[in-house]
Amino acid sequence: MTAQEHWLLIDDDQAFLQVLGRSLARQGIEAVCAYDYGSALEALTTHHFDRCVLDLNLAGESGLQLLPELLARNPDLNVLVLTGYGSIATVVEAMRRGAVNYLCKPVTVNQLVNGFEPLEAPPSLRPEPPSVEEMEWEHIQRVLNENDGNISATARALNMHRRTLQRKLQKHSRWRE
Repeated sequence: MTAQEHWLLIDDDQAFLQVLGRSLARQGIEAVCAYDYGSALEALTTHHFDRCVLDLNLAGESGLQLLPELLARNPDLNVLVLTGYGSIATVVEAMRRGAVNYLCKPVTVNQLVNGFEPLEAPPSLRPEPPSVEEMEWEHIQRVLNENDGNISATARALNMHRRTLQRKLQKHSRWRE
């Protein structure tokens, strides 16, 4: 890693980005912060970036929808998806759309920097089968992704009341944090 490395940080949590930007600066990495789709795409027109940290949830919009646009504008950009709501379905979709890695919050600066490095060994196999709750969460995430984050369409596809789905999503997000 060189001192001339430039990162684009995309997250709707401004306080998180300011802290992350300062931490990266101490490591000799210049970072530009973007808080939404528009500011991220605008930053790409004025700067060249080597790496990008992209939050999965951007104020209710899916970072996965922004990922192909980032890569279309800068094909050499290495994008790491960062989220507080990890699931196998979103990991697979992020990698399919071009992400180099996927990490769950909270993370340290060292974990982020190392997250761009090639993985030394394949991930270990899970010692026990997933619980029913984990399987349900994975299914909800897969259907939510298929519906581009649309809660109403996802609830219809799951044959579930919209409020029930929202409660499940909120409950899981509180459980993960």
